[in-house]
Amino acid sequence: MSESIHEGPGGAEPGPEDLPGAVAAEAPVPVVAVVGRPNVGKSMLVNRILGRREAVVEDVPGVTRDRVPYDASWRGRRFTLVDTGGWVADASGLEAMVANQAELAVATADVVLFVVDATVGLTDADEAVTRVLRRSDRPVVLAANKVDGAHNEADAYALWNLSVGEPYPVSALHGRGSGDLLDAVLRALPDAPPERIETEPGGPHRVALLGRPNVGKSSLLNRLAGEDRVVVDSVAGTTRDPVDELIELDGRTYVFIDTAGIRRRYRELQGADYYATMRTMTALERAETAVVLFDVSEPLTDADIRVVNQVVDAGRGLVLAFNKWDVLDDDRRYYLEREIDRQLSRVSWAPRVNLSARTGRRVERLSTAIEQSLAGWSTRISTGPLNTWLKEVVAATPPPVRGGRQPKILFITQASTRPPHFVLFTTGFLEENYRRFLERRLRESFSFEGTPIHLTMRIREKKTGAGAAKASKGSVRPDWHT
Repeated sequence: MSESIHEGPGGAEPGPEDLPGAVAAEAPVPVVAVVGRPNVGKSMLVNRILGRREAVVEDVPGVTRDRVPYDASWRGRRFTLVDTGGWVADASGLEAMVANQAELAVATADVVLFVVDATVGLTDADEAVTRVLRRSDRPVVLAANKVDGAHNEADAYALWNLSVGEPYPVSALHGRGSGDLLDAVLRALPDAPPERIETEPGGPHRVALLGRPNVGKSSLLNRLAGEDRVVVDSVAGTTRDPVDELIELDGRTYVFIDTAGIRRRYRELQGADYYATMRTMTALERAETAVVLFDVSEPLTDADIRVVNQVVDAGRGLVLAFNKWDVLDDDRRYYLEREIDRQLSRVSWAPRVNLSARTGRRVERLSTAIEQSLAGWSTRISTGPLNTWLKEVVAATPPPVRGGRQPKILFITQASTRPPHFVLFTTGFLEENYRRFLERRLRESFSFEGTPIHLTMRIREKKTGAGAAKASKGSVRPDWHT
């Protein structure tokens, strides 16, 4: 980038959140909504402000569709930057829903960053957006984008005719003029309240909504939020950017993350769909547990199983949500249960919720299932009870003989949680079937509902010759390898 407009951690004075044992209280953070007609460079400008590629960008209109918030800062002032889809007046269908999301972003914003393509000049769509902005009574900062050099600045000054204030020439592509633009945004923001200190850290649990395209993830988020928080359409792949939403369920607050559908062969995707899928995987990494949705009106597919496997491989908690239960008939239910038994046997430990995002049926049960998953994900078993359990299990079912020798399990310890990770110290290799047996017995004895378990081995290497003699006298500790 030719100009950096993002202050890194090293460029600012330590704030209250940097004090040991303390965190900043939840002071209201101002909101800046980025709006404009399609393909004027809103998402590219958002990435420029953030200093990294977060928003999906492609050289076609209509890539962004939802309100997507990002944490941003400029000159030490924090604010929430909300990217929106292209605003088209008098639109219908999917475009109308995208425009409605942009209007909602304006209604909840403290400042509106109105982006116009200076090289195209004023259009009827720009003027239609301007009329709505005037009625909103929000401060407006006008960004005249795609002014890549001094020879284009005259195009920016022509935007005075919009009568929403001074146009700031900027190039989202090259960073030109972006500092002046952000200074204007800061001047328009409300005064910052004094920051307070609280001594108890914490925050809501993060829950990712995952699934293949068009299984109802966005519909479920809207149902949970009680509003049309994200765009929903029958066309698969409507969601492109992960959308975070604070939602209270059964007295508990969660951050739900709506994501783009994970497709079967994402490495073969191109453009916006590829980056959307990659952002979904990033959203999974920052979540604590995942709710994987299935469309019960259709047979389970390889893509469904792939999503489940990705959650397990990422070591996140898991809840299985079977959506569209209101349209299920008896015949389909019979075959669905058989598909679940056959194709999801690997995750039989995951809590299951049968729900309908459209009608709201049983969505309240998600809270119990999520709490079960989070509890299992964080469970720790002390070494004493764990080894007492191990002796009983091994005495009843010893490890199978391998290569003419029967390996011994000397002891077991839990190395970590989130997810639970156990280490077996052995004298030989344990077959995979026996390790799966131990995992099943662990779950039977200590629950671990809703979480994967990692079970690894550390095998004691044998000593030969003089080394073996020393080891037998206790003068040398045994060597181990994983």
